[in-house]
Amino acid sequence: MIARRWKCICPRHQRDGFLAHLNETGVRDVSSTPGFLGAQILERPLGDAIEMTLISYWDSVEAIRKFAGDNIEVARLYPDDARYEIVADRHVRHYTVINQYRIAFEKER
Repeated sequence: MIARRWKCICPRHQRDGFLAHLNETGVRDVSSTPGFLGAQILERPLGDAIEMTLISYWDSVEAIRKFAGDNIEVARLYPDDARYEIVADRHVRHYTVINQYRIAFEKER
């Protein structure tokens, strides 16, 4: 399994709007790609901003390539991202998942 991590800095006042946008674009698109296993969105406060991290899980590099294109290190950004004043990482990082543990969530988000 491969974890793909992308981050951005989002102004605190744009948080809710950008989170909805992220779910309607990036999360929707990865979710419909064969080989996608799941995703998490994390946030961390940074004063007047929030660092948001999207981690998606994949069964292979080939599956990531179906979503990202030939250069899987380049982030897939969307035209309306600028509307939310984010400072987006232009590149992603990939990690091999070497251990996994079951996490019980109350509900799927």
